[in-house]
Amino acid sequence: DVTYKVLLLGDTGVGKTALIRSLTGTEFKANHLTTVGIDFVKKTFDADGALVQLQIWDTAGQERFRSLTKFQYRSTKGLLLVYDVTDRTSFETLGYWLDSIDSELDRNNKEPVPVFIVGNKTDLEESRVVSTQEGKKAAESHYVHGFLETSAKNGHNVSEAFNKLADAI
Repeated sequence: DVTYKVLLLGDTGVGKTALIRSLTGTEFKANHLTTVGIDFVKKTFDADGALVQLQIWDTAGQERFRSLTKFQYRSTKGLLLVYDVTDRTSFETLGYWLDSIDSELDRNNKEPVPVFIVGNKTDLEESRVVSTQEGKKAAESHYVHGFLETSAKNGHNVSEAFNKLADAI
């Protein structure tokens, strides 16, 4: 019925591409090339009886591509901000990404743009350095729309994350 542009944001290596691959049923690859620039896929969801197609933009997390990412905020209707539960630095840079969202989102947009914080790589529990409680607390303190933990490797909560985003939009 409608199509909305959404962005996946976060540092390089947090699993943004892997989340999209998991969502679209593409085989998981532990080692794949870093996203350079931007790529996108389309996926349709049922949100309260309406068919909502999300145009999901996979952004480069490397610092040298961050200026490119700023241009992609235009017409964005929702965001998944991803960090790696085994990488404290990717969690600590959530503030940078949230500031970027606040400063770069289209100020002419009359509707709030939902943001979900996603802690990825929960399949690596033995290497976890960011607790679920810390993720929840970050989401609450930044007043984002919600928080989930996912595993692109085993598919845990991947569909749920995108479904929640489609519902929120």
